[in-house]
Amino acid sequence: MAGELIRFDDKHISIEQMQMSVDRILQCYIRNMTGPPSPLIEDYLREAGFWHVAMIGQGCKLDPKLIIALIEGLPVDGDAVTGSVHSADWGAVCYKLLGTISDNINGGQIEMGWLRDTFPKPDDDSTELEKIRYARAYILQIIGAGEFSWGSVVLATLYWEMCGATRPNKAKIEGCLSLLQSWARFRFPFLRPRVDHPYTFPLITRWNHSASYARLPTCLEDIRLLLEQRSEAQFQWTPYEDLAIRAVILDEYLQNPNTWHVKVPLVNFAIVEIHQSDRVLRQFGF
Repeated sequence: MAGELIRFDDKHISIEQMQMSVDRILQCYIRNMTGPPSPLIEDYLREAGFWHVAMIGQGCKLDPKLIIALIEGLPVDGDAVTGSVHSADWGAVCYKLLGTISDNINGGQIEMGWLRDTFPKPDDDSTELEKIRYARAYILQIIGAGEFSWGSVVLATLYWEMCGATRPNKAKIEGCLSLLQSWARFRFPFLRPRVDHPYTFPLITRWNHSASYARLPTCLEDIRLLLEQRSEAQFQWTPYEDLAIRAVILDEYLQNPNTWHVKVPLVNFAIVEIHQSDRVLRQFGF
């Protein structure tokens, strides 16, 4: 199967993996916030389209072996970077959005510790501007990136990291890996832990509850084997058709199903990733 998927790229991890005596396990980084966002910034997070993203990172545990098994099956077409932002005045951008400038700005990136120390949680006496700046700093801590784009940054950054992780010399992966893991668990019932808890929205929060991993594979080789041996009928491509799941999805996400499979570029400054939904149409009922 690996040869069919990656016939245009002999530097893909799947080729190297066949020759490795020890499996490569990526170091997976996830930024679980210390607590839910302050109610004082909820309106600003909603306005930025980031409220539900802010709710997904509470106590999620990653399975690095599942992540690498998914990465190994990822076909890559090549570079997705266009343009350059090296000439940007990041100090000016930082001051405009946050009202202060970090002493240590590397390109478009700033230290997460500086954000936490500089922007304490607002209280009832905080001004509207202080709340807005705290909301921006909170978003930056969630995505762990220095770029200032709220809309497509989560998917663009995740896709970018996934493509980079197909290279054999890559040891770490970041981005919203809990989203990738949740996508797999909803669609691969044979790799899904048992959770005895009602569905909640965002759906990714399902994996924040206690779960049973009995009879699930624990080593990478067994996960690969399960993915290889399962027939198409054993994958659950349209899990959200389950009425129990659909009942908790907000109406605003169900009003125009055509937007689910639109093919568009996700732009995050230098990172441009095409959202190629036309490659995964089974999950939209096609």
